[in-house]
Amino acid sequence: YYDAYARYFVKYVQGMQAQGIPIDAVTLQNEPLNPDNTPSLYMTGAQQATFIKNNVGPAFRAAGLSTKIIAYDHNPDTDGLNFVNAVLSDGDASPFVDGSAFHLYNGTAISTLSKVRQQYPTKNIYFTEQWTQANKSFSGDLYWHVSNLEIGAPLNWSRNVLEWNLASDPTTSIHTPGGCSDCLGAITINGDAVSRNVAYYSVAHSSKFVRPGSVRMATVTAASLSSLANVAYKTLSGKHVLVVVNGGPAKTFNIQYKGKLASTSLNSGAVATYIW
Repeated sequence: YYDAYARYFVKYVQGMQAQGIPIDAVTLQNEPLNPDNTPSLYMTGAQQATFIKNNVGPAFRAAGLSTKIIAYDHNPDTDGLNFVNAVLSDGDASPFVDGSAFHLYNGTAISTLSKVRQQYPTKNIYFTEQWTQANKSFSGDLYWHVSNLEIGAPLNWSRNVLEWNLASDPTTSIHTPGGCSDCLGAITINGDAVSRNVAYYSVAHSSKFVRPGSVRMATVTAASLSSLANVAYKTLSGKHVLVVVNGGPAKTFNIQYKGKLASTSLNSGAVATYIW
């Protein structure tokens, strides 16, 4: 069935393009090592490498599609890193693959993404999913998501950050059969009313200001300010963007750039975006 599955991807990309929706990239299976997803398909790294080099890669090439193929799409644990290695070390599959995608559900440190970068420096890294559970702590979730994902993922070479649902209803009941029943959307729609949730704010602190084409910059943080996780960018328009989250008590600190200083403060658990 590999050829049929490859043709499905070609038809999907072409069908979306016909509707004016260009598909930049696809992963070939969400959480391929998770046998309990619904709907889903268990797929080993060796199987995915075979599918890429013999079927979907050549099918995309024959159809003239520029849509990227991204490997894996789950946690960067030992099994996940072995999966990625099985695909990217395959000399026939690797040329078709733009990079690998990750989630962060099993407690593995986000810094593990840098190990993939070190081993395969020419391949891109993407962060493609993280849920926010309904009825949890807004402040706790905000800090975790911003520090680990919106800041942590780019610091470890990810080119993007995707959270879970864009929108749901007040009971988080919009999902496929067997799907997540308590995954909170970035926004909740209740009739004509719209409320914004933690994923909206965690993403917006970056996405509103860090537009496509921006480049991450290095930062140096004083030891006394180690609770201030941060990431900086230079945009295509020449502006600089600094995203900071405070994981400790309230802090007053300086932002220094080319000999100039700006003093600011940040409460415990707060997030701020600075632009100059």
